[in-house]
Amino acid sequence: MTPSLPAAPVLSRRGLLKIGLCASAFLTTAGLGASLSGCSSSTAASGFAVLRSSDLPVLRALIPVMLDGAVAAEKLPAALDATLKSLDHSLDHLSPEMLKLTRQLFDVLGMGITRGPLTGIWGSWENASAEDIRHFLERWENSSLSLLRMGHASLLQLVMMAWYSCPESWAHCGYPGPPKI
Repeated sequence: MTPSLPAAPVLSRRGLLKIGLCASAFLTTAGLGASLSGCSSSTAASGFAVLRSSDLPVLRALIPVMLDGAVAAEKLPAALDATLKSLDHSLDHLSPEMLKLTRQLFDVLGMGITRGPLTGIWGSWENASAEDIRHFLERWENSSLSLLRMGHASLLQLVMMAWYSCPESWAHCGYPGPPKI
């Protein structure tokens, strides 16, 4: 007797487009809602040129997980601070439109109404475990929604470029630094 498995539902191109459109509309509405309600302040946090107080908990939770294996545990607090400063410096030199998109990404990650459903982190970022954050990053990396995959790629590039532009990171990857002139 040959076992028969139930037919798996097939996602059509039209269905995929509907899901993508709905997700885009949801994220746009959430970002607009944050902007209009004042949740999305454009005032930089103390000691930063661009990063806002609402962005810092997200980044302080994500960066250690993203740098896992690239930084020794005892050097992680200094690496976190250096990465935040480098990221702030990089964001300060973005075009206004790219900065707006980056802030929208941080707003989506920072607002509880969007953070829970989209990341699986239902509580505050400070209470999220490293495993929860890894699961969120894998979920976005492998999502069927291109918007979430783009969000993952953006986060990864922002953090990695910020960390590897710091001289403290060079020894780990064997880079001797720029040539002396």
